[in-house]
Amino acid sequence: MGLIVKQCLRIFLVLFGISTISFFLIHLSGDPVLLMLPPEATQEEVEAFRHQMGFDRPVSEQYLNFLSQAVRGDFGESLKFHKPALHVVGERIPATIELTLMSTLISILIAIPLGIYSAVKRNSIAENVVTVLVFLGQSMPIFWTGIMLMLLFGVKLHWLPVSGRGTFLHLVMPAVTLAIWVAPTLLRIVRSSMLEVLSHDYIRTARSKGLAEAVVIYKHALKNAAIPIITVIGFQIGKLLGGAVVTETVFAWPGVGQLVVNAIYTADYPLVQACVVALALIVAVMNFTVDYMYSYLNPKIKSG
Repeated sequence: MGLIVKQCLRIFLVLFGISTISFFLIHLSGDPVLLMLPPEATQEEVEAFRHQMGFDRPVSEQYLNFLSQAVRGDFGESLKFHKPALHVVGERIPATIELTLMSTLISILIAIPLGIYSAVKRNSIAENVVTVLVFLGQSMPIFWTGIMLMLLFGVKLHWLPVSGRGTFLHLVMPAVTLAIWVAPTLLRIVRSSMLEVLSHDYIRTARSKGLAEAVVIYKHALKNAAIPIITVIGFQIGKLLGGAVVTETVFAWPGVGQLVVNAIYTADYPLVQACVVALALIVAVMNFTVDYMYSYLNPKIKSG
């Protein structure tokens, strides 16, 4: 119970910090009214809009008003959609979560088996091949990977749709693009963690007892190497959300990433603030999930 309370307080502080930073960055970027209105707007229209949005009041008063509304989930009305900004974000969050979870699953399915294999086959040709794949995955920009997959599987082979969201096939290329981007980091952590665990005495003892190699690897070694692996997976969620901004734009995936890019281009700042806070909340919740899994894998962490 204490862990839950502590994590909820941490999530609240993170959201408070993110919302405060986003608020002041908007004011530092210039006059929000001039950014939101078209260039042909008259001076009367500018002043009327400034009063409507509350930008004619002192910044300190604007900030306190913003906080009081944000606590209630009110970030104002989207200038483009003419609906509450948080409601617009809520419509897009399922698409972003769907893409993030599928990308995480694919990266795990790629990285964990290859990381274990390269650790078990240390100093072999197979390990060298895996190392080359890691370097390739880390060196390819995410937008380039997405475009290449689109040209091959969408334009050339006509196997997969190149944009939009509808069926499972629409999800494949964006998810694979993100997975290729994050899998190399996870693979390296899996390999280094497994190498460390495989050198311990209890692994040699398990092998000397005649246990099957698969039992030694997956039952004894992998569980003890899991904590750093889960830590990286948790951190990758934030990286995936950052990469989703590019991926959703490339594949026209209707998620929060594409929404925040469009909101920045159109100077829809109530929507920008709602998007930033929503993405921060997702990252904070995933970090809480990772901390909770620590106590399951290692009861000493929970008791400590």
